[in-house]
Amino acid sequence: MNFIKSLVTDKRFNRFITALILFNAVLIGLETYPPIYENYHTYFVVIDIIILIIFALEVILKILVWKKDFFSNPWNIFDFVIVLGSLILYSTPFVSVLRIFRVLRVFRTITAIPTLRRVVTALFMAIPTISSVLLVMSLIFYVYAVLGTSFYHEIAPEYFGNIFLTFITLFQIFTLESWASGIFRPIFEQEPWAWLYFLTFIVISAFIMINLIVGEIVNNAQKITDDIEEDTDEIKEDTSEIKELRKEIQELKELIQNKSE
Repeated sequence: MNFIKSLVTDKRFNRFITALILFNAVLIGLETYPPIYENYHTYFVVIDIIILIIFALEVILKILVWKKDFFSNPWNIFDFVIVLGSLILYSTPFVSVLRIFRVLRVFRTITAIPTLRRVVTALFMAIPTISSVLLVMSLIFYVYAVLGTSFYHEIAPEYFGNIFLTFITLFQIFTLESWASGIFRPIFEQEPWAWLYFLTFIVISAFIMINLIVGEIVNNAQKITDDIEEDTDEIKEDTSEIKELRKEIQELKELIQNKSE
């Protein structure tokens, strides 16, 4: 059991699994090219089975080492579900569902690389704040959709003919995709004050709100990093204390030996 534990916690083993996940991702991408997949179909299937077996063995070994504690980590549960789902569905007619599980294996890169785990954790921690920001953005979209439909439904009915079309148009403007030449300038030629509507919407939605979301994620990522550094400092302090205790014990032993002599 000690050998298995040293194996699954070894950095070289984790690097091998990470490389295998990335290699599996490349294979899945190559399968989208019909000429390559049709010519080497057998090789793709054999390699995929070997990779799946290795992933299954990895999960089994980790369960043997950590037992119930394995399922206390959400990332371990994520790995377990993906591997188990792939195994169960491999010989079934549910090919489309199996493909989903095979593609989801790429996400195991997150579980294998600590920095990616921190980023995703920061994203989840920011969900409450992001939800509030999204609610404010929804209100802003709604207000501007009503205004846009009222002002420009006759000038550009294909973009502002009704509130649904206006929502789609605002989303295109929000992404800054061809909004100036395709939407703004034709309206601006007939309505000179249209720049005020478009620019205020872009500044409020695309710049301010997105920066709020990104800022919250960055703050959470920094918080996680600070917590890890704090834990590391505590471990270093404990290690130094243990070294000092060992040194004192050794000195006591030497003192006792000298007195006994």
